[in-house]
Amino acid sequence: MRKAGFPARFAAGVEAAASTGGQLMPPVMGAGAFIMASYTQVSYVTIISVAAIPALLYFLSVGFFVRVEAKRSKVIATESDNAVDILQVLKDGWHHIVPLGVLVTLLIQGFTPTYAAGISILAVIAASFLSSKHRMGPAAVLDAMAQGAKNMSTTAVLLVGIGLVVNVISTTGVGNTFSILITNWAGGSLLFTIILVAIASLILGMGLPVTAAYIVLGTLSAPALFNLIAESQLLEMMTTGNLPEAASAVFMLVDPSAIAALAQGMPMEQAQALLTQVPNDFKSMLMDQALGAQSVAMILVTAHMIIFWLSQDSNVTPPVCLTAFAAAAIAKTPPMLTGMTAWKLAKGLYIVPLLMAYTPLIGGDSETLLRLSFFAIFGMYALVGAMEGYLEDKLSLLTRLIALIASIMMLWPDLALWIQFIGLGIFLALFVMGNRSFKKTA
Repeated sequence: MRKAGFPARFAAGVEAAASTGGQLMPPVMGAGAFIMASYTQVSYVTIISVAAIPALLYFLSVGFFVRVEAKRSKVIATESDNAVDILQVLKDGWHHIVPLGVLVTLLIQGFTPTYAAGISILAVIAASFLSSKHRMGPAAVLDAMAQGAKNMSTTAVLLVGIGLVVNVISTTGVGNTFSILITNWAGGSLLFTIILVAIASLILGMGLPVTAAYIVLGTLSAPALFNLIAESQLLEMMTTGNLPEAASAVFMLVDPSAIAALAQGMPMEQAQALLTQVPNDFKSMLMDQALGAQSVAMILVTAHMIIFWLSQDSNVTPPVCLTAFAAAAIAKTPPMLTGMTAWKLAKGLYIVPLLMAYTPLIGGDSETLLRLSFFAIFGMYALVGAMEGYLEDKLSLLTRLIALIASIMMLWPDLALWIQFIGLGIFLALFVMGNRSFKKTA
């Protein structure tokens, strides 16, 4: 990226943001997918299936930043200098797909990650003999092992540096205490709960590995997050009169006079007051009757997926952003400034979880997923333009504000379809005008 003309700090930030997405992209997803499957009792295959679209949205959001910076830095003019023949690349390197296929197959078959990784390493050596140019002999294997240890040295030094924070969190129980307080501080607000989970994940991530931070937050915060998401969907059914009869029967135990109002739809305040009267022992049964077992399972996966995503932010958020520090060491850029750049480029870590919480991005039907993904792509592109002040060409303060409004119109949940199309039209108009202006000045 630096040879192509990108600024060094930006290139390091892209590396950090894109590497963080590796934990989010199926089919591997690190250890998080297996822990999530254990917590939710949902199959690993189902989890990686519902995680695919959110992960693609995250990588697209990083890609939009890269495109904007490429336009601003005039990198596109040197694009042809690095052109390669894709067919030749596939012909020379197809054997590299074999270890990945072995890894994914073993994971889907239910083998442990350690076993799958060990067999895949052997598959790398075996696959090298499918190529006549890069066969790995004993010397090459030892050299690869030495190079891997050398590349890990920078990260190891950083881990030693924050070892004190790890011990403090582990021995004092600060992480557990902070997670428990989230439920009390949020006051029943889904948005505030997500914000507090993000703050907690950042603090825990300063001293704990990403997976460990997810385990702590998932254990203590996922039930509260699950209840808030499920109750929001239940309240929507109560206000629109779409509550199934079996679920309405539960409310007969609380207030028989409310059955008629439930059939027609009741005001939100009345629905909230009625729901608070339902004993906690009956709420799980009520949710199963109203939402269905499959929807309840997907809501639980959504709660854990949100926490899992937010647990990644410590990788790219100062002051302890190990991924950004490692990228800064490679690019020879200031670590903390690189961390700030990576934090900006990884904004999808916060936008996509909000879409998960307020829309059926996980577990929705095909038509809903297609609509959500379509407008989310353009909405995030508009947001990137508003943040950077640049799309196809430089944006003025007014056009940045317009781009931000267009982004909100496409990303805000529960807006009418025609409003989203208006937002899309506004963004496309800005894009076309910027493209014409860029061509005139190029």
